[in-house]
Amino acid sequence: MLSLRSKFCRLITKYVVAPKLNNLQSIEETRKSMEKFAKFAKLPPETKVEKIEINSIAAEWVYVNTVQEDRVVLYLHGGGYNVCSINTHRELGAHISKASGAKVLLIDYRLAPEHPFPAALEDATNAYHWLLDSGLTEKKIAIAGDSAGGGLSLATAISIRDVGNPFPSSIACISPWTDLLFTGDSTKTNSKIDPLVKAHSGMIMAKNYIGDDDPRNPLISPLYAEMGGLPPMLIHVGTDEMLLDDSKRIAKKAEDAGVKVTLKIYDRLWHAFHLNVNGMPEAKNAVAEFGYFIRNHFEE
Repeated sequence: MLSLRSKFCRLITKYVVAPKLNNLQSIEETRKSMEKFAKFAKLPPETKVEKIEINSIAAEWVYVNTVQEDRVVLYLHGGGYNVCSINTHRELGAHISKASGAKVLLIDYRLAPEHPFPAALEDATNAYHWLLDSGLTEKKIAIAGDSAGGGLSLATAISIRDVGNPFPSSIACISPWTDLLFTGDSTKTNSKIDPLVKAHSGMIMAKNYIGDDDPRNPLISPLYAEMGGLPPMLIHVGTDEMLLDDSKRIAKKAEDAGVKVTLKIYDRLWHAFHLNVNGMPEAKNAVAEFGYFIRNHFEE
């Protein structure tokens, strides 16, 4: 049975957040709206925030005081490759740090439409290689993200594998966007019940990101990638998500390719509900499970 808090969060998501997120007449206005929501973030006690720059990419360390310094989660924020930032995902990043026992590295990768594919992928892989160059071993790095950031996490791992570089200890995805062609049945069946994301705005964001490329490019839509050889993978998704089938199909494809996959489907919850980690117990528990998976796959 869902908590009263989750029902309240769903209403806020549907009637306050979603209208701003899905009104894409002006990308700049949508970005400003998301930044305003970020001002209500509440970080766990004794969270440290350190602003840095990685080869001209604005970035930020977010971590609680109980982490192990040599364990890192490279976290790639959602927002359809068009909106959101470090600011909008700092709160979630801090809670993932607490749950995983690792430092979280958030990056402001370049956004579409100003910077279509492969800009975001270049920035994500750049950050990963920067971590390796800093002396960390790949087995103490995880790559994680939500929505577009979940898809980008998969694309980053695929890109790393394809060039023969050492890949991370695990990939952890919240509601990953894996098919920018919107071919999943849930894009139709769940389009009216998902309180956050809508097909019309998603298609605009997809077009902005894809640019002149092929939407079936596996580094744009990981659903079309060869999945063999990837590290253990966690996927969290809700039954009420428009992108539910993006998670179910890629989980099956990865599992069929021999990847160790954990797919957790949360009943009656919606796209990236983990962002409500301070507002509802279901999100708090899901983030704890998310962090436990990451922590459990770091090598000593």
